[in-house]
Amino acid sequence: MPLRESEAIVLRSFPLGEADRVVSFLSRTEGRLKGVARGARRTKNQFGSTLEVLSHVRIWFYERETRDLVRISQCELLESFYEAQKDYATSLALGLVSEVVERILPEREASDPVFRLVLLTARAISQKAGLWLPLAYFAVWQVRLAGWLPRMDRCQNCGKEFGAGGAWALMNGELVCSNCRIGGRHIEPGALAAGLRIQSEKLEKLSEAPPPGADLKAILEEMLDIIERETERTLAIRKMMAGQIEI
Repeated sequence: MPLRESEAIVLRSFPLGEADRVVSFLSRTEGRLKGVARGARRTKNQFGSTLEVLSHVRIWFYERETRDLVRISQCELLESFYEAQKDYATSLALGLVSEVVERILPEREASDPVFRLVLLTARAISQKAGLWLPLAYFAVWQVRLAGWLPRMDRCQNCGKEFGAGGAWALMNGELVCSNCRIGGRHIEPGALAAGLRIQSEKLEKLSEAPPPGADLKAILEEMLDIIERETERTLAIRKMMAGQIEI
């Protein structure tokens, strides 16, 4: 079992036995993996703060035959978001990013675009310049990379461009005009405009003149609805965020 080395982002970790931790991490070259960090719960251990949520690390691990979990031998911290997590709202935002990646990305499927997206989002969130923009940016691009993103400029049924009336989100994820809708939830024009800007502008550029918080929150909610529908699982942290992050 050869030792492997990779740049990685820690998604989460949880206790195993009295001294160890199971770590879910996103390897840049190997995809999403889970491994055991021996002795990581001891007061004095070699891992230190490298296993915190969304820590950017260099990781060394062994692939073990007939075992689902790899064995983590060493972690080197490249970038930490530990200080940012002392703020409750920020910690929830970072936790949501972690949970979404775990829900969407299959195990052992490397995705450099997702890796770069997670790191970019974590850095933006940790700057505490507002949480709605980086969260909406992350969600739109994560849904797009997964192949689930509907068109935000015109009706998916008749092809009519969305105007001042906005769009209607149907249960199957399609966005349609008022003439084609049967039920559904209304999406304001501002939210659609925010989604289109996110797809065409870099996060740094968006930060100079961000869309209104209410529009960012609305498009984020729509993306999270899509993620929950496609994965058939509720995002636990989404409920915890309700009312905790101000616009």
